[in-house]
Amino acid sequence: MFDIERWQEIFETLRKNKLRTFLTGLSVASGIFILVILLGFSKGIQNGVTSQFQRDATNTITIWTGNTTKGYKGLNPGRYVQLKNQDYNTISRKYDEYLDYRTSLYAIWGGTISYKNESGNYQIRGVMPDHQFIENADISSGRFINESDLNEFKKVAVIGNKLKRDLFKDEDPIGKNISVFGMNFKVIGIFYDPGGEREESQAYIPLSTAQKVFNAGDNIRNMLFTVKMSDNFDQAVALSKSVSQGIENDLKQMHTVAPDDTSAVRVYNTLEEAQKIYSLIATIQAVFWFVGIGTIIAGVVGVGNIMLIIVKERTKEIGIRKALGALPMSIVGMILQEAIFVTMFAGLFGLIFGLGLLELIGPQIQSDFIKYPQVNFNVALTTVFILVFAGALAGFFPAYRAAKIKPIIALRDE
Repeated sequence: MFDIERWQEIFETLRKNKLRTFLTGLSVASGIFILVILLGFSKGIQNGVTSQFQRDATNTITIWTGNTTKGYKGLNPGRYVQLKNQDYNTISRKYDEYLDYRTSLYAIWGGTISYKNESGNYQIRGVMPDHQFIENADISSGRFINESDLNEFKKVAVIGNKLKRDLFKDEDPIGKNISVFGMNFKVIGIFYDPGGEREESQAYIPLSTAQKVFNAGDNIRNMLFTVKMSDNFDQAVALSKSVSQGIENDLKQMHTVAPDDTSAVRVYNTLEEAQKIYSLIATIQAVFWFVGIGTIIAGVVGVGNIMLIIVKERTKEIGIRKALGALPMSIVGMILQEAIFVTMFAGLFGLIFGLGLLELIGPQIQSDFIKYPQVNFNVALTTVFILVFAGALAGFFPAYRAAKIKPIIALRDE
C-alpha cells in the first residue's frame, strides 16, 4: 500500500518534471478521450442505421417493374411489364414455405381526400392485411384491413396520424366518412409509423376495392414479401438472396423478359442491404478502434520515455537508496508506482471528460443516421485498466534499468 510519505514523494518527483508529466498525461488522456468519442459515434451510427431499418421489416423483398431495354424472343424493347394478380398468386404459392408476410399493392400517388371543409392530396394505397406487418404500421385506434374487407370490396380506409391531424384536428375519425375522389370511405383505423410524417400521410384501402374504383382491373404496382428468419443471420441472408433471385427469374420467364435485362423486373432485398450496411458499420468500428488505440499507444510510449528521463535524473538518489540497503524490487516498485499514477489519473480524466461530452452533445444531434451516441461504460473502464497495465509495462523497463544500477556508479553520476 502507498503511505502518505510515498504519495508526497511521487507528487514531488512529478512536480520536478511537471512539463514532461503534463504533456505525457495529456497524451494519455487525449488517447482515451478520442477513443471514447469515436466509440460513441460508432454506436450512434449503428443506432441510426438500425432505426432506419426498423421503419419497415428488415427481411422484405420488394418487386416492381419497368420497361424492357432489350429485345427477346421476337419481342421489341420498350415494353412495359405490367404485374397482375395472377403473378402475385403464382409467386406466393411457389415460395409459400419460405415466406412469412405477403401483399400486393396498387397505389395512387396524388389522391384528393377530404372531410367536411378540409382536404388535401395524399397517397392512397390498395393493400392486403399483411401489409400492416411489412410496413410496421402500428394501429393506434380501430383496426387494419382484413380478409372480409378484401372479399366484399368494402369502402373502408385506415389513415395515418398526419392525415388524421390534417383533416380531423382533434375529432375522432373512427366511423366517420372521408371522400376519396368524391367516393365515401369509412375510417376504420388510425396508424402511426416509425418512418414519420411521410409514411403517416397515407390512407390504406383494400386492394380489391382500389382496383375496382380506380379501374385498374387486375393490375398491381408492387409485390412485397418477408422471408422467414433464422437464428443464423448469414443463413437468413442466403435464403433471402435465393428467394429474390428465384422470383426475379420466374417473373422474367412469365413476361418474356431477357435474363440480363435489369430494368424490366426489379427486386430489392432489404436483408441483403442490411448485411452490407452492418458490414460497413463493423469496418467503421474497427477503424475507430485502430485510431483510438494508436493514440493511446502514443501516450503509453510517452509514459515510458518520461520514466527513462526520471530514472536518469534520479540516478544518484537511486544509488544512495541502494547503498542504504534498498532492495531492487523496492526500486522497481517506486518507478512503477509513478508510471501507474500518471496513466491512471490521465486515463480516468480522459474517460470522464469523453463520457460527459457525449452525454452533453448526444441528445442535441438530430440526424437520421446518427442517433444517441453512447459508450458501454464497462468497455470504456476496461480500456482504462488495460491502459494502466500498458503504462505499468512501459514503466517496467526503466524501473528494471534503475534496479540494475550499481551504487558506486550511481554515486559518481554528475
